[in-house]
Amino acid sequence: MDKKIIGYTAGVFDLFHIGHLNILKRAKENCDFLIVAVSTDELVQQYKNKTPVICYEERAEIVKAIKYVDMVVPQENRDKLSALEKYKFNKMFVGDDWKGTELFLSLEPKFKERGAEIVYFPYTAGTSSTFLKETLEKIK
Repeated sequence: MDKKIIGYTAGVFDLFHIGHLNILKRAKENCDFLIVAVSTDELVQQYKNKTPVICYEERAEIVKAIKYVDMVVPQENRDKLSALEKYKFNKMFVGDDWKGTELFLSLEPKFKERGAEIVYFPYTAGTSSTFLKETLEKIK
């Protein structure tokens, strides 16, 4: 019997765009059940020193409505090991802009010890929430 693959990814998902959709679609193609952690407004303020354009509750509802997503949870901290312990996923999906960073180089062996892997997806070039915000500011 094949083991069910539980996937996990996390993000702010502010000003939802094609890059967000691409990561969710690719993640679902690589797992049976996809958990998506949406960063709370407080967490975004804490680590990015920015307030999301769209509030947490609305961002979570948007992500929940995507057909590739099986479950939405709040991301209240950035501790990926505690997320692994809490949600018991087998694969965590992240953009390849994180590959080779100090954080993920330290996480990879810890995940492997626990029977989970980190899967890196190509970053969607040419679009980001930051770019969209900057464009909107220029229009304003």
